Amino acid sequence: MSIVKVYKNALFALPGRVGQTEEVDDAYRSSLTRRLGAVHALYREALAQMSLAQINHVERDGVLPIAFSLVHQVLIEDGSLCFVGGPNPQFSDAWADRLGLGVVDHGKSRSVEEMVHQRIGDLAAFTEFQGLVFSVTDAFVSAIDVASLDDVIVPAPYGPDLAHTFSARVGGDAGITRSDALECWIYQHAVRHLGEIEHARALVGLGGMTS
Repeated sequence: MSIVKVYKNALFALPGRVGQTEEVDDAYRSSLTRRLGAVHALYREALAQMSLAQINHVERDGVLPIAFSLVHQVLIEDGSLCFVGGPNPQFSDAWADRLGLGVVDHGKSRSVEEMVHQRIGDLAAFTEFQGLVFSVTDAFVSAIDVASLDDVIVPAPYGPDLAHTFSARVGGDAGITRSDALECWIYQHAVRHLGEIEHARALVGLGGMTS
């Protein structure tokens, strides 16, 4: 066993650290690229199967519309990529005008009472924007320098806004690495909100996305 593997095995075994469970190498990058491609494909399919009325439907007070999950997911992915070394966000004032959002915000720090008013005004424009963001993410991850994936981009201890997040649990004592951030901020986040969308689709008479 190489000294690198010995070090990694010891690091992952630290108390309180979940850490990256796969070797961060070309095979890991290939896996992440394929997983992101799969979840992006599910978002595209879900969007293509829904009408604007279904997306903006509010079941009852306090229940967020599908529009919230769609907008929140894509804006968080778009905004997170630059923090892991990717390009600047694609979102702009021009895109905000084209999308016709009910709330021009990803909503992470907003209340349910505020974000229940999220709407998408132009479905074709949103489809275009979502596709742009997904393509940029896929291109960045597929070409990322594997040697940089173990770089700690948010060292511990974490600030109050990050300390109770899923990524803080994954990063643990060592800090959040680039691969941790990609897994948590982009991949896991997308999977989480796809689950919301699948549940909400049932409320408007549509089925799930996977078996």
